[in-house]
Amino acid sequence: MTIITISRGSYSRGKEVAEQVARQLGYELVAREVLIEASQEFNVDEVKLVRAVSNAPSLFSRLSYAKERYIAFIRAALLDHLKKDNIVYHGMAGHFFVRDVAHALKVRIIADMEDRVQLVMKRDGISRKAAQRFIERIDRERSKWSQQLYGIDSADPKLYDLVIHIKKIQVECAVDIICHTARLERFQASEESRRMLEDDALAAHVKAVLVKDHPEAEVSAQDGVVHVTAKATEAEELHLAEKIKELVRQVPGVKEVETHLHWFTPFGT
Repeated sequence: MTIITISRGSYSRGKEVAEQVARQLGYELVAREVLIEASQEFNVDEVKLVRAVSNAPSLFSRLSYAKERYIAFIRAALLDHLKKDNIVYHGMAGHFFVRDVAHALKVRIIADMEDRVQLVMKRDGISRKAAQRFIERIDRERSKWSQQLYGIDSADPKLYDLVIHIKKIQVECAVDIICHTARLERFQASEESRRMLEDDALAAHVKAVLVKDHPEAEVSAQDGVVHVTAKATEAEELHLAEKIKELVRQVPGVKEVETHLHWFTPFGT
């Protein structure tokens, strides 16, 4: 019982690898379905969710926390999928959300720029120069996205259990390597790792409920007990604590809510 997340550079054949891994292991393949489900559950335009995981935050979205809201929705929907185990997820953000889950196998697929350029040239019928500019722009956006939202470079190999270069290692060999690794004992789900994932999924749903009014709130959960840390002025402390508890209790699976409010002085007072 394993979770496999496959992070990929654009046009690195990572999607093809993910599809074959899922087929060989008999696992469910998840990608765009997460965006559709998040869109439906939280009543958000799917196009906005696509942009949230594709483009770096603009100044406006950083000030309004719009991107954080969309990421919170996607995280909640994705973790609901991953709780089922035997999942292959490919796309942006998956490895960010399961960093501490022991039975998650995190894979990065990379390819040479020249091979990526050739794929784009063939697909779109454009010049080498235009294809390279296109890929470089996507790479910059994705790098900014991970840096600005999480302070992490998504190309950092330390984030992954496997980094596979599609060159001498062809797609079929990469699939065999990933499937073999996924069957290792250390990537099998335990009661502890399943419980951790359940806690993460619950915290993600609570965050999704709070993110509109409390985008900076930090949320954790353990066995149904949810801890929320947020900022409050001295005057609003009691009122805000009750408001947060009321919102959080609406989330299925929450048994108890504990709030931890830190005082701050509003700017200009």
